[in-house]
Amino acid sequence: MTFGVTLPERGTFDAWRMAARLAISHRIAPADMDWTGANSLFAAAPLPAHPGTHQILVPQSFVHLASSVIWHSDPERFALLYQALWRLDRGEGAPLSQADPLGRRLHLLAKNVGRDIHKMHAFVRFRECPANGPRRRFAAWFEPEHNTLEPGSAFFAKRFGDMDWMIATPRLTARFQDGRLTFGPAAPRPALPDDAAEGLWATYFANIFNPARIKLDAMQSEMPKKYWKNLPETRLIPDMLKDAEARVQRMHAAGASQVRPGAAAISTRYRAAMPQVPEPNDALPDTLDQARAAAMTCRRCALCEGATQTVWGSGSRDAVLMIVGEQPGDQEDLTGRPFVGPAGQILQQAMTAAGIDPDRVWLTNAVKHFKFTAHGKQRLHLPPERTEVERCRWWLGLELAFIRPKVTLALGASAAFALTGRDTPLPKRRVTVEQGLHEGPVVVSWHPANSLRRSDQDQQNRARNDLARDLEAAFALAQDQMQTVKTLPTAR
Repeated sequence: MTFGVTLPERGTFDAWRMAARLAISHRIAPADMDWTGANSLFAAAPLPAHPGTHQILVPQSFVHLASSVIWHSDPERFALLYQALWRLDRGEGAPLSQADPLGRRLHLLAKNVGRDIHKMHAFVRFRECPANGPRRRFAAWFEPEHNTLEPGSAFFAKRFGDMDWMIATPRLTARFQDGRLTFGPAAPRPALPDDAAEGLWATYFANIFNPARIKLDAMQSEMPKKYWKNLPETRLIPDMLKDAEARVQRMHAAGASQVRPGAAAISTRYRAAMPQVPEPNDALPDTLDQARAAAMTCRRCALCEGATQTVWGSGSRDAVLMIVGEQPGDQEDLTGRPFVGPAGQILQQAMTAAGIDPDRVWLTNAVKHFKFTAHGKQRLHLPPERTEVERCRWWLGLELAFIRPKVTLALGASAAFALTGRDTPLPKRRVTVEQGLHEGPVVVSWHPANSLRRSDQDQQNRARNDLARDLEAAFALAQDQMQTVKTLPTAR
């Protein structure tokens, strides 16, 4: 027998929780549950009116995960959560682990919901309306990707508790009046009046606009174009783009980073044997080859003054996995190729141990120039500064745009920051799947040089084994992503 459930658009999480608790109390298997309810093509029986005898206790982590996943627009989210609940009850594997296919999918859904709520908080623009009483009234129109108005509105109720407001969306409408938040059915887009405060906001936006990030995937990741039509400040972008390159040059002249003493002098003997660098080309590259040629003339920070050359990525242009390190080392700076030094040899060995085909990988770095300090005739590695990583995102964003890997593996803190914008400590992030600024999955791991810093041989071996396992997990996830794409239904 198949049991059908119809869930409301408001209070969806509480309704699903009650239905799932009732179903599991009667030990109704996931295959016998139809969460499409009235939309199903087949007749389904309602759930029993009273709870069964079976009881289940679930970890708080499941409740927290479900309370996020439930707001996703994926129609399978209810069934996926019930599958996880069923497996928890029966002790079948670890359905909440990101190493499990089901757990990995649920965590990605939750991350998408969190990102959508963040976008709502960032891009809702209220306009003031005529007031009916002593409290000011505001209204806004927003088009979220998922069903995130209900969980995301508490933020506005807390921040704007001294005024009445409404947020209308294609699915639901939130109203905050006299300190009380309520939700109603979808409403048409309201006729929003012009707001005198928009001029002040536009001036502020123009002054904080960072021209170094234009045309990057990261920029559109933070401000996707689908929101532009509802943002008054975006009408300023075309004019700001015209002046962008000049502003970048002025920022460069201000000096975000300085060449270290002795750096330029020690590289002179290396540069003498290198081909002459062409003049910079300001045109946006249309191909990966054009992007590489443009990177050879990079002057976005002062690291180019001391390094021998730009070190661009290498590997398969159809790579399913992109591996991103920190920056080139001494050997990479001389050869112009990534991961050819001691750390690169460890990475190659780990890839072999993980059974990864080099023809399906793209190797690159978060920063494209070697940063070092002079010590006699030696050049000793120095970690890049935050501003240097941020400026080099331009090139990393182009690589991601042209290669389009299914998964990106960040090796070390600098690579993780470049890809995700987060600089939280690595230990808790290792082998977790995060969403990158390019909106693709990012797996975080240690840098191969981590094993070189270990004095104990056992610790070195353990670090290298960990790296091989992390590589294997990232590559397996990339293959899963590829298979998911292949099995998606063809649009008619």
